[in-house]
Amino acid sequence: MYSLQLLLRASHAALLLVLCLQLGINNAQEDNFCLPKTSRQLIKMDFKLPQTTRANEEVTAMLKVGTELRECMVIKTYLVSNPPVDGPLNYKYTTCLCEEYPRTFFWDFQVNSTVRIKAVVDVVGEFDICPDNLAVTPIKANHFSVFKMLPVA
Repeated sequence: MYSLQLLLRASHAALLLVLCLQLGINNAQEDNFCLPKTSRQLIKMDFKLPQTTRANEEVTAMLKVGTELRECMVIKTYLVSNPPVDGPLNYKYTTCLCEEYPRTFFWDFQVNSTVRIKAVVDVVGEFDICPDNLAVTPIKANHFSVFKMLPVA
């Protein structure tokens, strides 16, 4: 009975805290105002290459880059291959990346042997790329990459 009297005297903040704790324990409740939100993903990369190719056949590499940040940022993207491949594979793109404007990049090239290709996205601090120069640069984690193998039959 004494605990019930304490509950009735509790302030609204204490009652809200009890409610939040109860909602936090319930696993079925995934998105509520009591639990902290998950962090936003800085860079999302989707790198696509053909499964296989033939020697001297033209291949297209496609890289989709997005972000979940509300702020825009300047990115520089490029491909690195092992063994090195000359030509369009070495082209670098610099652009503004915003949450509502994901970017897609294409590279067309030819290879003679199996090659391992890395798509790289660097967040850089360059001016006059984003509108009104409103761009952020993260303190950490400004280099992102993904690897793919391109076998030559």
